[in-house]
Order: sequence, then C-alpha cells, then structure tokens
Amino acid sequence: MRLHQIFITKSLLAFAIAGSIALAVPACKKGTDPTPPVTPPVIPPTTRTFSNPLLNSGPDPYVVRRDTMYYYTHTLGDRIGLWKTNAMSRLSTTNYTLAWQAPSSGEKSRDVWAPELHFLNGKWYLYYTAGNGTSVGGDPFTSQRTFVLENAAADPTTGTWTDKGRIYDAANDWWAIDGTMMEHAGNLYFLWSGRAGAANDKQNIYIAPMSNPWTISGPRVMISTPTLSWETVGDPDVNEGPEILKNPAGRVFMVYSASGCWTDDYGLGMLTLRDGGNPLVAADWTKSATPVFQRSIANNVYGPGHNSFFTSRDGSENWIIYHANPMPMNGQGCGGTRTPRMQKFTFNSDGTPNFGTPVASGAALAVPAGE
Repeated sequence: MRLHQIFITKSLLAFAIAGSIALAVPACKKGTDPTPPVTPPVIPPTTRTFSNPLLNSGPDPYVVRRDTMYYYTHTLGDRIGLWKTNAMSRLSTTNYTLAWQAPSSGEKSRDVWAPELHFLNGKWYLYYTAGNGTSVGGDPFTSQRTFVLENAAADPTTGTWTDKGRIYDAANDWWAIDGTMMEHAGNLYFLWSGRAGAANDKQNIYIAPMSNPWTISGPRVMISTPTLSWETVGDPDVNEGPEILKNPAGRVFMVYSASGCWTDDYGLGMLTLRDGGNPLVAADWTKSATPVFQRSIANNVYGPGHNSFFTSRDGSENWIIYHANPMPMNGQGCGGTRTPRMQKFTFNSDGTPNFGTPVASGAALAVPAGE
C-alpha cells in the first residue's frame, strides 16, 4: 500500500472512532448550566421612620399639602415664615422663607400668632393674628385681631404677599384670634376664637359667611362655648384654634382646643355638623362629651393642642400635627417649649376620627406614605 493511501486509511479510522464516542456521550444543550439554579432570598423593603418632635420649638403648627409639596408654618411672634418640603418627616432639614415681617408700629405690629396658609380660588392666603400690644385691665393682648395676606404665585414661598386687611364682623368687632377657613357646599366661611364683648371672661368659637377670602358678609354665630369640665381648666375658660376636618364620605367635623394653653389639660374637643346641616345654625353642630385628644402622662406629652390636618403625599393616609410640652407645666405652658409633633390617624366605623394617644418623643414612626 502506498504511503498516501496508508495516511488516508488511518485518518478515516480515527474519524470513525471519534464519531462513535460522540454518539455514546449525550450532548449538552448550548448555554445550559448543569448546576441547579439558586433562588436569592427575598429581602423585605426597609421601613423609613422618624420621631417626634419635628422641631425644637413650634407653637400652633399648620401644614397644607399642594400636589406633592408640603408648606408648613407656626407662630414666630413678629413675622411669618413658610417652610417648603416634600417630606414632613424631614422638616428639620429645611429653612423657612420669610413671607411677612410685622411693622414697627400699628395695629398688627406685635404678638403675631397662629398663621395658616390656604389655597382658595386659585390664590394663596395667609391668615394670622396680631395686635398693637395694648394692655387693658391687665390683659396684655386686648388688641388682638385677625388679618389676611394674598399671593397669586403658584408657589407661596415666592411671589409677593399683598395685605388684604383685617377680617372682622363690623357689628361685633371684639378680640379675635386663630382664624381659619372652611369651604362647604360651594360657600366660604371664616371661623375664629373670640369674646362676646369687651370683657375678658371666656373664649368662644364663632363662624361667619364670607363673600371672598378676605371679607365677612354676614353676622357671626357662636357654635361653641366652654361649658364642660375638661374645657374649663384655667381662667378664663377657653375654646380656640378651630380646624375643619372632613371624612372620606364628606362628613364635617370642627376640632378645637379647649382649656388654657398654660395648663397640662389643654386638649382637643370636637363638634360634628349634622348631615345636610347649615354651618351657620348653631343647633346643627353637636359637641362631643369627652376630649378627642388629650395629654398622656405615660408618654410625657402635656397640653397637646392647636392642631391642623393633612394627607400623605400619595393621599392614602390622614395625619394630625399639633404642639405639646414634654413636661408638666412648671412654667412651660404657652411658651417656646411647645414643639410640633405629628402622627397618623384613622376613622372609626361610624365615620368619626380616631386620633389615638399622643406618641412619646423619640418613638419610631413610619414616615407618611409616599415620602
């Protein structure tokens, strides 16, 4: 056999043997790992938390949410500041923008209290209390009245605030503080804490109709006066800080602060408007017999009150913000030791709000949904 024939014959034999071996061994599918896959463990999402208080000081806190942004304010004494944040749980990381500075003299030059920010008819309105410091009969706040500013900017921390003057009932132009707004059935109403006359005997809650966000258009109506034992701690007797709350079905509640802010018993009471009722008819409001939010000795929360309400960024949760003292009175009372605190609340099966118990300082709480 010739040399090249021997080479060809050996090559064919080697090819045949290799083919036999290949047939005997099962082929692996392309890209398949023979090792069984390992399922990674499921890691639950981390719950972000915050704790109260939100700031080191902040009497009369107020919050309003517009889209995904919160605007916050509280009593500063001689000016009005607005905090802007997309996370109320991180309020302390935000600085305020000056919205208004009290003048050096005049009817609104002193004791600037309880500012509130409302978006009405496409504009922003800042309602506040102020006076000129006049003292009559030993009362240093005799001149206190309610005022309002207007801003057409989309963002209330920008633009120009225009003075729209004083809000008052011309027939009953007496001491007035803690003004707030109510929109109901297409109508505007102004609510505030005031006195029946010149005497400093007690504080009542009044309501009046409005023709626009800065003008009262009818006589005031008293819808609450302190009569119950838990409303009359301290002298004089106090109902103040009215705030409107509506449940998901549209039922209307007016939550207010009762007893003196200088006492540990300062807390929240509530009126309920009859379904289909007229806000200007006192008989259509029913007062709850017991406080709906009050001090917690176990949690070291005293004098919780002067609240407001807001919803979480995604709109799924209801929150209450309020001020409180961390210790029994001992001189704290209505001073700068009052700190802003917030907590989530729900509604009972009968539609009434359930605010629970004031949460202790430092307790971890889940942040509002959407933050």
